[in-house]
Amino acid sequence: MRPSKRLPTQMRAVTLERGVVRYAEGSCLVTFGDTRVLCAATVEEKGPPWLRNTGKGWVTAEYSMLPRATLERTRRESTTGKPSGRTQEIQRLIGRSLRAVVDLGALGERQITVDCDVIQADGGTRTASITGAWVALHDALKWMEGRAMLQGRQPLKDHVAAISCGIVAGQPVLDLDYIEDSGAQTDANFVMTGRGGIVEVQGTAEGEPFSEEQLAAMMALAKAGIADLVALQKKAIGA
Repeated sequence: MRPSKRLPTQMRAVTLERGVVRYAEGSCLVTFGDTRVLCAATVEEKGPPWLRNTGKGWVTAEYSMLPRATLERTRRESTTGKPSGRTQEIQRLIGRSLRAVVDLGALGERQITVDCDVIQADGGTRTASITGAWVALHDALKWMEGRAMLQGRQPLKDHVAAISCGIVAGQPVLDLDYIEDSGAQTDANFVMTGRGGIVEVQGTAEGEPFSEEQLAAMMALAKAGIADLVALQKKAIGA
């Protein structure tokens, strides 16, 4: 039995609450169990310099963890002068995941930035961020559509969501919380689209290498979990 008493195939309770930030063009408070992330999307009328005069826009993300999101206070990265390597890796992952399902040409020369701030961390902050960021992005695009800012076509091509899997006590399990993550033999993150396309797979053996059969088992768990997350996204936006 897992520490949380869940079955190997069972995710934590997931919620997606839209419109939680008054001034953002799109926002979502996402919870995976005790992990809570606030995602807020901002539409800017100027894209990055390298896309100037291309007619294309950009979607990017920033990620941060609040000082008391964890058991002990962590310093704000702004006080150190630059984000940590972990933070940079996660925010790039979120950005790549969102861009995988967006027609950037439909945005015009604009940029959408999705800020993902971890309010409380109990494992899976990057996967929760991606799942909630999609909802915030969806609402920002609807905001643009309502103001005739899009280039005559729908820019959002599909859903995208993410989930963690791992090998814990020799068994593949879905959606690791912190206790499982900290002691897992293998830790993996899967990012997939609503149609089942693979955006990114991150897998690391913390000790003994994992087998191809174990990878396939984790992939099967991830596909089922992401299908459930996409269904929750559809319910959240009223699709």
